Amino acid sequence: MPRRPAARIYFYASALLLLAFVVVFNAANLIEAYGSGAPYYSRTVNMDKWVDPLPLLALVDALTVLLLFATVRMLRRKP
Repeated sequence: MPRRPAARIYFYASALLLLAFVVVFNAANLIEAYGSGAPYYSRTVNMDKWVDPLPLLALVDALTVLLLFATVRMLRRKP
C-alpha cells in the first residue's frame, strides 16, 4: 500500500463508504421484508413467492467484513 497519508485516508474513507452502503442495503431489505403495518391485499397476494432475505444479507455482510478486514490489515502492516 502507498505510504502517502492522502492515499491512506482515501482507503479508510472508501471503507467507511462501503460500510455505509451495506448498512443502507440491509436496512432497506429488512424494512421491505418485515416492514410494519397490517397485512393487506397487496402484501398477502404473493406470499407463496416470498423469499427470506436473511441468507443473502448474511452473505453480503460476511463478504463486506472480510473485505474491510483485509483492507485495514493491509493498511496497518509495516512496510
